[in-house]
Amino acid sequence: MSTWAGQPMVKGNSETVRMVLLTCVSIGITFTWGVEMTYCTPYLLSLGLTKGQTSMVWVAGPLSGLIVQPIIGVVADESTSKWGRRRPIIVIGSLIVACSLLVLGFTKEIVAGLVLDPGAAKSWTIVLAVLSLYVVDFAINAVMSCARSLVVDTLPIQKQQTGAAWSSRMNSLGHIIGYAMGAIDLVQIFGPRLGDSQFKQLTIIAALGMLLTSAITCWAVTERILISVRHDPRRAQGSFKVVRQIYSTLLTLPPRIRGICNAVFWSWIGWFPFIIYSSTWVGETYFRYDVSPNARDSNDALGDMGRIGSMALTVYSTVSFISAWILPALIQAPEDETFTHRPPVSLAPLIEGFNKVKPDLLSAWVASNVLFAAAMFLTPFATSFRFATAIVALCGIPWCVSQWAPVTFLGVEVNKLSGSSDPPSGANGTTTTPTVPYRRLSNDLSSNIEMLRLDHHGPAALEAGSSSGNSSTGELSGIYFGILNIYVTIPQFLSTVMSGAIFAVLEPGKSPELAAEEAAHHAVDDNNNNTSGPNAIAVCMFLGALSSLVAAWSTRKLRGL
Repeated sequence: MSTWAGQPMVKGNSETVRMVLLTCVSIGITFTWGVEMTYCTPYLLSLGLTKGQTSMVWVAGPLSGLIVQPIIGVVADESTSKWGRRRPIIVIGSLIVACSLLVLGFTKEIVAGLVLDPGAAKSWTIVLAVLSLYVVDFAINAVMSCARSLVVDTLPIQKQQTGAAWSSRMNSLGHIIGYAMGAIDLVQIFGPRLGDSQFKQLTIIAALGMLLTSAITCWAVTERILISVRHDPRRAQGSFKVVRQIYSTLLTLPPRIRGICNAVFWSWIGWFPFIIYSSTWVGETYFRYDVSPNARDSNDALGDMGRIGSMALTVYSTVSFISAWILPALIQAPEDETFTHRPPVSLAPLIEGFNKVKPDLLSAWVASNVLFAAAMFLTPFATSFRFATAIVALCGIPWCVSQWAPVTFLGVEVNKLSGSSDPPSGANGTTTTPTVPYRRLSNDLSSNIEMLRLDHHGPAALEAGSSSGNSSTGELSGIYFGILNIYVTIPQFLSTVMSGAIFAVLEPGKSPELAAEEAAHHAVDDNNNNTSGPNAIAVCMFLGALSSLVAAWSTRKLRGL
């Protein structure tokens, strides 16, 4: 049996405060991703890359997820650091992200100071920008892996949906802040003090935000300290034991966890083109159908495209944020043991009736995949940026569920595997973790109300760990969340290949929308400025909708597992 010291705790005098502090780092992660998603594609295009080349650069995301998250998960699971298993990696990863963001924002200036030849400087600028983007993605995946595991490790099993919902809320909040800042003219507001371009200022703000939010979470959370790891025949030993551990776990996934991973696999083939290109697609739709004569005289087509895309994604993130607050109250949690006070007699029949018809989280997950597919089927028919913005905004609802449902289901399954009984005390204040199978809980309303008096411990339950017999250990959370991320990243490779092929056929040269604006502004002839054909990004998202329908079918199969 594994030996532990202490109990997980989160600072704060209410559950809301504790949840905010526990998941605060998610704001920094998604803020940084918001800057990446909104501005990095146009930025790389402005450096001279084609859309096909840009799609290959974005292999950084899935590649980092495929390599970093599983390995970091295994390493962190077995870490015996006195600071905890997750927080040291969050701190180191956040520092690397912040430094890489600054390099990314000021790539041209850095290269100009080192390389005098203009032709060579252009090439090295592209190389350094791509390298910085890769480092950001690798480091932020390590932070995200440990941040998710930290929530699972800290919360009792009946709070897993609450923790996942709060993570989704903070993710959406980070996107709202990031996209809103991208939608306003920061240079006009702050002047050149933080940089002479929108992108430079955003990278500085994102770096500071990453450091601040990770510091808050690491300050607020106290982890259990792993003293020694229990002997487990499933754990690989010897050389390359991390890789062998990942491989052996992949081969022996429990059926329900494998089903969750399969559903996530198919859904991400559809989500990846949307996440990477939706901002650029809205901006290109604006330049193709709605651009005004005044806008054609702009010297910063990249900034204009970024702000239009950011406005659309701000609306999208707002919808996702509101959904993350409303939907948990309307959806029945798996393994529901989140009790409320006994309702007034006059309201009890109404609440009992609502609970009987309240959809479960699995049904909501299926519906979200169908809704996202329907939205993506509409993308080739968008002939105004307002219609495109409405499509993007609608996707905020399924995105909220897609960030919440898999984490909730996997968190429940991981804690069943880790053991659910209160750890017995060992010597010197340490505890050991048994491997007692977790029992399925009753969802009967009357029994929940009666058990309230016995099992509800108030705020202390979250700080000291639940004493109801369902406390979380999260011993295996790192490896299983790492494997889940493998199922997230492999479809991103497939989607990247698909997108690259579509771009090569439909838009082999420079972005026709940017080329058309450049040709109009400089009165030059450009053979790549024809915008009469189909938008390649819209075609990618349309094909992704087919995969989302398969994801809905795979999700529905979980009910029988």
